[in-house]
Amino acid sequence: MSHAFTTSVLNVTTGATETVADLTRDCEEFLTRASGGRDGLLNIFVPHATAGIAILETGSGSDDDLLATLHALLPAENRYQHRHGSPGHGRDHVLPAFVAPHATLPVIGGRLELGTWQSVCLVDTNVDNANRQVRLSFLGQ
Repeated sequence: MSHAFTTSVLNVTTGATETVADLTRDCEEFLTRASGGRDGLLNIFVPHATAGIAILETGSGSDDDLLATLHALLPAENRYQHRHGSPGHGRDHVLPAFVAPHATLPVIGGRLELGTWQSVCLVDTNVDNANRQVRLSFLGQ
């Protein structure tokens, strides 16, 4: 029998470029092991000060649109007070105010309840840190 609360950590390598990494399959695989077919909630959390979790359509250009929009809102310039790392790295520390570092989603019958075109994505604009951890936690009844 599955426990009411189960958690696991994904190690994700995002590379040396800004990225939107689709984690949907990883979330579904975790739920297959953790949910026992039960209803509950999946919490996705990235414990980094320069990354976030987004629910959006991927593969149709929306992921690139998100990165372009973040560039327009948060240009990689040296105007930020937080100045260590690559030039303009301060913007990466502002990112989680726009793309939260967490999301909580419904799980019904052990399956992630997403809309037809929705995916769970890690948004990472920090090119100085290519290794990320993402914590998946299932709370079920």
